[in-house]
Amino acid sequence: MPELPEVETVRRGLEPWLLHARIEKVDLRRPDLRFPFPEGLAEKVTGATVTNVGRRAKYLLMTLDNGFTVLSHLGMTGSWRFAEHGIDKPPRYYEPGTEPKHDHLIFSIDHPEHGKSHLIYADPRRFGFVDLFERPEDSSYLKDLGPEPLGNDFNAEEMAAAFKGKKAPIKAALLDQRVVAGLGNIYVAEALHRAHILPTIEARSLLTKAEKPKKALEDLSYAVREVLTEAIEVGGSTLRDFRNAEGGSGYFQHRFAVYDREGEPCPTPMCTGTVERIVQSGRSTFFCPVCQKQP
Repeated sequence: MPELPEVETVRRGLEPWLLHARIEKVDLRRPDLRFPFPEGLAEKVTGATVTNVGRRAKYLLMTLDNGFTVLSHLGMTGSWRFAEHGIDKPPRYYEPGTEPKHDHLIFSIDHPEHGKSHLIYADPRRFGFVDLFERPEDSSYLKDLGPEPLGNDFNAEEMAAAFKGKKAPIKAALLDQRVVAGLGNIYVAEALHRAHILPTIEARSLLTKAEKPKKALEDLSYAVREVLTEAIEVGGSTLRDFRNAEGGSGYFQHRFAVYDREGEPCPTPMCTGTVERIVQSGRSTFFCPVCQKQP
């Protein structure tokens, strides 16, 4: 499932072609994805102009000049693409009207610089979804989200406050969107490895007796920022289905240190460990039992 770097990559690909564009028509090819499309979606956004293309956690946000915001989540196989401007190349190119079975939503838009085009949402497994709201507080998906890990509000002190008395494993704590918004299984594993922290330790163990962040928590906050920044620079990670707005793949999977590397030597210099895999809360966790420790 796309995580923060993948969603940010899509946002950056859409923004130049979508910002300031006017939505002339909305074509809903089915009544639902994972959930039903918002009631009146087509009527409420038709005629509006896009004033911002943003992201919050793993959600794409398309803000309109009529006060509405379109929120979308890519699920496991969702993707946005344009059908013109040479962005979308064969075999993924479809002319609107041919109704390829996985194209479920089409925005016909007119951009002041790039002209008319079609923005298409495709989703073979239909685990993605679309929401529509006027105020952020009206969206149940945005409610209670934690700080953005690349924002100014994310630091060791904020994490220490969230980890007070928290007995949950540090991996589970980082996946809690109320603690940090946008982190997923891949980048949590990579950040914990860079910070040399075992994924199984209690989150509260990263605090001192005075409930201040230990050095390991400082290292972790830096590692989270570092791994996300690097992933965004190379377009995120493509394991199976992720595609950016140009239809291409990400490249960060080639830099994985531990994720999906079970049985391989740990890449940490001078470390003699081998990457292991365990299951936590139904999800695979990859780590090195030698250089990742209890702080």
